[in-house]
Amino acid sequence: MDKATQKAQLILALRKEGIRDARVLEAMETIPRELFVEPEFQSKAWDNSALPIQFGQTISQPFVVGAMSAALELKGHEIVLEIGTGSGYQTAILSKLARRVFTIERYKPLLRKAQERFEKLSLNNVVSKCADGGLGWPEQGPFDAIITTCACPMRPDVLLSQLKVGGILVAPVGASSVQELLRYRRREDGVFEEEALMDVRFVPLLPGVSG
Repeated sequence: MDKATQKAQLILALRKEGIRDARVLEAMETIPRELFVEPEFQSKAWDNSALPIQFGQTISQPFVVGAMSAALELKGHEIVLEIGTGSGYQTAILSKLARRVFTIERYKPLLRKAQERFEKLSLNNVVSKCADGGLGWPEQGPFDAIITTCACPMRPDVLLSQLKVGGILVAPVGASSVQELLRYRRREDGVFEEEALMDVRFVPLLPGVSG
């Protein structure tokens, strides 16, 4: 089966599974997932499955990428913070949905490889750094939206404090191997409304930097 057919089948599958946001689907169709997948998994690049990358990390299942991206409710004008650059695939999708994306990765070799991919795709609205993602990026905040692609053991209050009024944070939360994907929305009175979206499996958010 050729790449174009695999891509078309994936987008159709995402629609059937409930991804309805047309901008998200267009971004996922536009961004070449094969560029973010390790060489030995190229034949599976357009499968609806997570795939391993370096340092025990993964490139997330396309359905989860689509669901998390749609949950942010981006219109195109937003400033977004991403915790956990990883391969850079989720970052690249966000770059098509928001005005600017700030992304943090703790593993230096992963970040360097992701930056090369951003440059190859001319994603000029992405700003990245190697740092402790749990601390966020306060000097660039507050943000319209925040997404974490690693599991927070508990409610990520440090990150929530960097969210604008009316902003949305989407994160897997939980200390076990299965987490709840939660959406927080900051109200004008400072209260965070919390909504459970689905169960997910993510690697844990770790402190510090590495490599």
